[in-house]
Amino acid sequence: MRDELGDRIRANPKYQELVSKRNAYGWVMTALMMIVYYGYIMLVAFDKEFLAQKTGAGVTSLGIPIGLGVIFFTIIITGIYIRRANTEFDDLKAQVIKEATK
Repeated sequence: MRDELGDRIRANPKYQELVSKRNAYGWVMTALMMIVYYGYIMLVAFDKEFLAQKTGAGVTSLGIPIGLGVIFFTIIITGIYIRRANTEFDDLKAQVIKEATK
């Protein structure tokens, strides 16, 4: 019985659409995160003078707000992914389950 249900789910075009969209979206989000994170690491490695510039009269250098930006970017894209997963992806999943259990 379980194999039949699994086969029906895998054969459903909406399931294929869900897998395709989710994988593509996951790779795009991963690429964005890698670019931002490794971009920052590359700045640390190859342009220390740029990051060491003072932002004002205090002791804070430019590297601190940029590093915080990387952290905030991570939080923001995580929230974006969660929102899409909880709406579009969950809706498609529900449709697939509903059609498979008919």
